[in-house]
Amino acid sequence: MSTEELAGLLDVDPSTIRRWRTLQPLQGPPFIQISDRVVKYATADVERWLSARRVYPQAA
Repeated sequence: MSTEELAGLLDVDPSTIRRWRTLQPLQGPPFIQISDRVVKYATADVERWLSARRVYPQAA
């Protein structure tokens, strides 16, 4: 998926996704650098990344 598609899925601005790729340490899901201007995200990587951030509230 593209940066814009991922941003839509996460309900954030595409600039947020781009910033995650440049922060040290890197943030966000793994990405595939096709060229200097083209970056893609594998759906399976995004799903794994989201799953790893799932929070389960403690039972009361």
